[in-house]
Amino acid sequence: MVARHQELSDSALLKRLVEFMLQSASAAELGTPGGADRTSRDSRLTVRIRPDDQMLLRERAAARGMAPATYVSVLTRSHLRSLAPLPKAEWLTLERIVTELSKLGRNINQIARAANRGERVTDSGSNQFRAMLTICEALRVNTKELLQTNAESWQQGYEDPQ
Repeated sequence: MVARHQELSDSALLKRLVEFMLQSASAAELGTPGGADRTSRDSRLTVRIRPDDQMLLRERAAARGMAPATYVSVLTRSHLRSLAPLPKAEWLTLERIVTELSKLGRNINQIARAANRGERVTDSGSNQFRAMLTICEALRVNTKELLQTNAESWQQGYEDPQ
């Protein structure tokens, strides 16, 4: 009943009670009100949100593969520092793109070295070069769209379902 009155779950109320008892014990041992470890205590923040907002929070955090508390922390930091955070899945996609671009760069260098040595670049080499340029352009466009979508989704609070 006390938990419900404070809009907390039973476990959240129990956690608060345990934290309060630990703080009281450490303050009594140290002889200082509030305890010596005030900095770490101030790094935690308790926020009450409505049940319907809590549901949206869980859904959006899950869509980004994050715990709800981590999602709120990232959003807060993003807002305070004007950042556009990149979730892990999108970061991994960008890493794969960089890997593919590196492979293409090595192939282009091999073709360029052969041409610089005066070797004849065959039609298949020219076709490979054109194919690599096409892939590079597609990767550039996709990467640009990924970054733009990411920035917009953090600003609006919604992830693009596509």
